[in-house]
Amino acid sequence: MFDSILPIVTDLVRDAARPLTGSPADYDDLLKFFGDAHFVLLGEASHGTHEFYRERAQITKRLIREKGFTAIAVEADWPDAYRVNRYVQGQNVDADAVEALGGFRRFPAWMWRNADVLDFVGWLRSHNDSLAPGSVKTGFYGLDLYSLHTSIEAVLNYLDKVDPVGAQRARYRYACFEHFGEDPQAYGYAAGFGLSHTCESEVISQLIELQRRAAEYARRDGRIAAEDFFYAEQNARLVKNAEQYYRTMFRGRVSSWNLRDQHMAETLSALMEHLASQGRAQPNHDTKVVVWAHNSHLGDARATQMGRAGEWNLGQLVRQKHGRESVLVGFSTYTGTVTASSNWGDPAERKRVRPAMPGSYEELFHDVGIPAFALTLPPDSHVAGGLREPRLERAIGVIYRPESEFASHYFHASLSDQFDAVIHFDQTRAVEPLELTAEWGIGEPAETFPSGV
Repeated sequence: MFDSILPIVTDLVRDAARPLTGSPADYDDLLKFFGDAHFVLLGEASHGTHEFYRERAQITKRLIREKGFTAIAVEADWPDAYRVNRYVQGQNVDADAVEALGGFRRFPAWMWRNADVLDFVGWLRSHNDSLAPGSVKTGFYGLDLYSLHTSIEAVLNYLDKVDPVGAQRARYRYACFEHFGEDPQAYGYAAGFGLSHTCESEVISQLIELQRRAAEYARRDGRIAAEDFFYAEQNARLVKNAEQYYRTMFRGRVSSWNLRDQHMAETLSALMEHLASQGRAQPNHDTKVVVWAHNSHLGDARATQMGRAGEWNLGQLVRQKHGRESVLVGFSTYTGTVTASSNWGDPAERKRVRPAMPGSYEELFHDVGIPAFALTLPPDSHVAGGLREPRLERAIGVIYRPESEFASHYFHASLSDQFDAVIHFDQTRAVEPLELTAEWGIGEPAETFPSGV
């Protein structure tokens, strides 16, 4: 039955697909499909594919210019992304986009320190600079929670400026982590298995104290003080959630995954509330945000085998809370190259992506015969019905192991329940890290480096 309907589904996709040719009008239909959505979530099937970064940037530029989006929230650490935010809004001392991306040093640095992000950050700064005085500038924010020690430092730096006595109390509380150096996983292992005292009460107490004194801190210098406080508060919240995340990560994938995506959803909500309270939207419009993250975070988890195992994710939480005000867009590729590592912490490599496995969505899209296309999936459409049957779907993160690809990188999903739209590139190439390693340079010649920085 499954094989017999495959040609019909392929024809449905071919008829509904909008070919992407590089024309400025490529995404006209997609933007119409977005309508008045306030949340547009743009995914990626890997953390190292040039086309995913480039096309997300192209769509985001149009959302900013044509639909009044004023925030970009990404799968990145809050303090590192906030440095970029200050740069694109003209608020800090970084001389250029390369310096503004300097906070992204933790593995995998190429995920944000790459040529495509560099181009986009440069464009965003130019766009904001071109606006009339008093216009709303577009910000760049991180949603992730891996920056425990960097966020601790940010909280302390803030308190040193506004409340030196409070900073002393914060240092005493955060000293709980000092026995484990800069390795939060060492803390998580010891605390999670009862080998060490946990820092849970300390990080909760610090967040509560900061929040209780919000009015006092925010009064000191108007809007600037409110912005600085929000940045510090989010760092304190991150420390609290990261402590819990690292403490649970050795108990099993589901619990730590859910904590991480819950944190991203909470950060997104807090960001939207803050921007609305500061009047950071276009006149007569509510705040609108574009989210960049992996498909596994942005496609509705309820439509995947991970969801059936108890996982939830950011896309699901946004869709449940905001309904039709949210649109989830997935990306896919059939073959090509990707920037990834063989093991956590290893150098970036340019790896060959194997052709997609039989029975996968990626193979189905390859058989459509269109090199690149966008496909919208209205729930009651024939094409959505044809793509509701569960199939294999590929996910490549920062690690790619072709030799164990089926076990490491495939899962079953119902695509049209997982996403509202899909963008497919049959052949893709690896994103270029700003720091090219010897391992990355092996194999193919480097691609053209961007000029618009």
